[in-house]
Amino acid sequence: MQRVLEPEVMDTWEEAIEYDAMDFTEVNTAFAQSAVEIGPPAGLILDAGTGTARIPILISQMRPQWQIIGIDLSKNMLQVGSKNVEKAGLQSQIQLELVDAKKLPYPDHHFDMVISNSIVHHLPDPLPFFREIKRLLKPAGAIFIRDLFRPADEKIMDMLVNSYAADCNAHQKKLFRDSLNAAFTLEEVNQIVKDAGFKDVKVYPSSNRHWTAERSIQK
Repeated sequence: MQRVLEPEVMDTWEEAIEYDAMDFTEVNTAFAQSAVEIGPPAGLILDAGTGTARIPILISQMRPQWQIIGIDLSKNMLQVGSKNVEKAGLQSQIQLELVDAKKLPYPDHHFDMVISNSIVHHLPDPLPFFREIKRLLKPAGAIFIRDLFRPADEKIMDMLVNSYAADCNAHQKKLFRDSLNAAFTLEEVNQIVKDAGFKDVKVYPSSNRHWTAERSIQK
C-alpha cells in the first residue's frame, strides 16, 4: 500500500475532545510501563507529540522522580492536556509546551530520555525529528518511540480497524484508518533511524500494528 498523508496537526477543539475520549488505556499503559523499564531512575524526559498528556500522567504516577516536558503543535490538544494534568495533580512534574518536534528549542544533550507515541505517522518527513532527538539527547540517554506501521494491504487494514475500533463511532474509525494509511513500514522506519545517525537503536514490531524504536539508558 502507498502511504497517504493525514494532517500533521489535529487542532480543532472537537478533534481534541474526541481524541481524548477514545479509550487508549491499554496501549498507553503498556507504553508507559515499557518506557519506565528502560529509562533512568530520575531525570528530564521529553515527550514529543504529547497530545492530551495521558501518557505523561501515567508515567509520572509510576516515576515521581521524572520531570517531563510534553510538547505538541496543537493548542487545543495541550489545552485539554493541561486540564488532565491539573485533574491528576501533577503540575509539578509535567510541563506542556507548544513546540514543533521537527525544530526543538532545547540545547544539545539536554534530556535524559526522549519518548514519543504516535507522532511519526503525522510527519511528512520524520528524518528532521529523529535528527533533533539525536542532538538533544545526552550521550547515554534513552529512547522509546512507538507508532503504527502501515498494513500491507486493504484486507489487513480492514481487519485491524474492525478488531481495534469496533466500539468506536464512524469518525473515530476513520481517524484510525487514516492513521494506518499514513504510517510507515518497518523497513522505512529502520532506514530513517539509520539516516539520522543512530547505530544503537533497536527497531522492532511490538504488536500486529505497532513498531517500537528503543535504546535503554546507558550506564
